[in-house]
Amino acid sequence: MSIEDKAEEIQQNLERRFSSIGKGKYARILRMARKPTRDEYIKVLVITAVGLLIIGGVGFIIYLLMDVYFKIP
Repeated sequence: MSIEDKAEEIQQNLERRFSSIGKGKYARILRMARKPTRDEYIKVLVITAVGLLIIGGVGFIIYLLMDVYFKIP
């Protein structure tokens, strides 16, 4: 089997796998998907940033408590 034949076989396998996108159980979701508006995007961005700050703050407080009370020599 030549390199061209192998490449063609790989190409056909990939096309076969991706041809079913949009036809399965997620097809409805893909058809309903749309680009978010600027306001939606900013809201998601702000909520994500606040969540990261809260989680980072809690982690930092835990680190400080561990450093003060459980100091390993």
